[in-house]
Amino acid sequence: MRELIDPRVDLAFKKIFGVEENKDLLISLINSVVSQEDQVQDVVLLTPYNPQTFRSEKLSILDIKAVGLDDKRFNIEIQISDEADYDKRALYYWGKLYTEQLKTGQDYGILCKAIGIHILNFMSIPDSKKYHNIFTIREKELDIEYFKDLELHTIELSKFNADERFTQVKTALDRWVAFLTRQSLINRENVPDPMNQPDLKKALNVLDVMNLNEEERNSYDDHLKWLRIEANTLKKYKKDGYVEGLEEGIKKEKFDIASAMIKQKFDDTVIMHLTGLSQEEIENLKRS
Repeated sequence: MRELIDPRVDLAFKKIFGVEENKDLLISLINSVVSQEDQVQDVVLLTPYNPQTFRSEKLSILDIKAVGLDDKRFNIEIQISDEADYDKRALYYWGKLYTEQLKTGQDYGILCKAIGIHILNFMSIPDSKKYHNIFTIREKELDIEYFKDLELHTIELSKFNADERFTQVKTALDRWVAFLTRQSLINRENVPDPMNQPDLKKALNVLDVMNLNEEERNSYDDHLKWLRIEANTLKKYKKDGYVEGLEEGIKKEKFDIASAMIKQKFDDTVIMHLTGLSQEEIENLKRS
């Protein structure tokens, strides 16, 4: 039996949402995240996926940039590893998305709102129990919105739970998060009512018939192995009652994952990309 492809792996995610023939799925995903005033009817893909681009640029092209009919910009990224300073990276990506609109000599008035959507396979906002958080710029005491062009969304997959009947699924975003995290539980012949929507059924079909070439398969397998190593490491921490400080716990987790990847002969570049460790830290692990 063919192994189901995991849509949380960034390569698979972009092959589902980042190609012209599936623009309707990307539109559905964006509209499930943003407010009513930012809903889109159509988008133009600024970084469409194709195997030739992947072959030349590898891991660097696996985010999705799109522009709506009203010129609002969107950057959609799924991130499987908790890299150091990811919040700064998200803001940097937003800055690039915003400033790329302006050409030499043009007036600042042409700049349109830019929205970053970051789907995270790790906990990023520990102070919030919600899996979807929205960040803007507001006056601290009066809570007045100052700059309306900046908006960042974080969607933490680990905070969402769904049973086999998907009874927790209430919204369109719930459905997409359930698809990303629980698609293996969905009976394709009898899709549960909360998930029984045309866009979700199309996404399931795209996933089931997805083919990867050799280079894509190698990249996908590397990322999938990382996901499994990370999951097993987290299970071990919970089983052993790991109670050290959060920062130290995250650091130890990354080193344990990197050690397991070294034993499985992952390339150093891949280990650095997925764990956020430096080349020097990886070399020290090898020596120890």
